[in-house]
Amino acid sequence: MVRAAVLRERGGPITVDEIVLPDPGPRQVRVRLAAAGVCHSDLSLANGTLRQKTPAVLGHEGAGVVVAAGAEVTRVSVGEKVVLNWSPSCGTCWFCREGEPYLCEHTDDAAAEPYATLTDGTPIYAALGTGAFAEETVVGERAVVPLPADTDLERVAILGCAVLTGAGAVFHTAGVRKGQSVAVIGLGGIGLCAIQAARIRGAETIIGIDVTSEKGDLALEHGATAFVPAGDEALTAVRELTGGRGADHVFDCVGGSATTRTAWNASRRGGTVTVVGVGAKTSTVEFSALELFWFGRTLHGCVYGSTDPDRDVPELLDLARAGRLDLDALRTATTDLHGIDEAFAALGDGRGARTVIRIASGGGPQ
Repeated sequence: MVRAAVLRERGGPITVDEIVLPDPGPRQVRVRLAAAGVCHSDLSLANGTLRQKTPAVLGHEGAGVVVAAGAEVTRVSVGEKVVLNWSPSCGTCWFCREGEPYLCEHTDDAAAEPYATLTDGTPIYAALGTGAFAEETVVGERAVVPLPADTDLERVAILGCAVLTGAGAVFHTAGVRKGQSVAVIGLGGIGLCAIQAARIRGAETIIGIDVTSEKGDLALEHGATAFVPAGDEALTAVRELTGGRGADHVFDCVGGSATTRTAWNASRRGGTVTVVGVGAKTSTVEFSALELFWFGRTLHGCVYGSTDPDRDVPELLDLARAGRLDLDALRTATTDLHGIDEAFAALGDGRGARTVIRIASGGGPQ
């Protein structure tokens, strides 16, 4: 048995309980978690914005050490450090063969069936197939990416979602180029990663936009050249900062009708809008046929930053080692499994960027 933070019903509190994990089956591994990040998607799963069967162990952004491996496992070995990949690709479906592993047909397979039980035998689900808010989890071998032996797991836990998604949106989905202008709406962990990625790509103007003024200092620390408070004057401010045109690229890292519409309006004619945040099914955005023609903008959806974790995690680690990507600055709070409800409250209030749950010793310099 291991301790895990369990959501027993939608909208209910998180309780730390013991769960019973099975031994890893064929092509599965058991991972002892060192740390996990608290993502807004976890909050959306907890409050019912995103569908989730319960009881469930939330958490999809984490890192740890492989402590057991089932038959036929070839990607990792027992004792190896890994980061979780909540969107594992099968490698064989049409999307994977087309080089789009983030759209794999089988990504959700592991989340659809119970993966463990409560001590009374009640089946329990792993949210997004990972269940990272626990001392240990069992996942498919393709749901982990191996890390160098000297990696500090607590520092890199957020790689599995915030960094891959935010940086990937800039690097891959939108393809930001040197000298372009970028605006980022929503300065949580993903939005701040997008700002860092825009800086790395050499964007000339990088504008952070958020409803919380304290996020302005965070944005500037991560590489923004300006901060604009969200509200009625935001569009005017963005245009003033971009020669009256609007930004070349606007990233909606919130995901909702209001922010997506703001992102669209803040983009220049011929610009690109990338929706990174996950909104509710009932949240809709309307465009007139004329404006679609006249403005010539491109509207992108963005799943997992259009990334291939096997390729991108090593590249992001190299950027971190070179001091170009600041992982430490993304963590604005640290807690344990008992502090998840407070971390959710901070997300809801717009406080900080990323809370990291310290589960076990991360070990080793990064």
